Amino acid sequence: MGAYYDEIEIEDMAWDEEKRVYHYPCPCGDRFEISRKQLRNYEDIATCPSCSLIIRVIYDPLDYEDDPDTDEDDVSATGTDSESDSADEKFQDALSNLHISS
Repeated sequence: MGAYYDEIEIEDMAWDEEKRVYHYPCPCGDRFEISRKQLRNYEDIATCPSCSLIIRVIYDPLDYEDDPDTDEDDVSATGTDSESDSADEKFQDALSNLHISS
């Protein structure tokens, strides 16, 4: 792909601990974003969620190869693991209370 808005070095991007992404200002007013997981997977395209612009991120993939899985897809980091357990418990309770009459 050759239609990048710009090429930005990872050092020029800011890390957002809450969203767990690197970001860089987009001319539309939003910001380009790329996660550590994407970088680990050798992806170098940061996208803007508000417009169609993309940037190429310049970085060394070896810096992210051994990165632990601690970004948005890690359920223990986001707390969704306990929410999932709660949903499973509710499902089991509903299943045990289910009575089918013929």
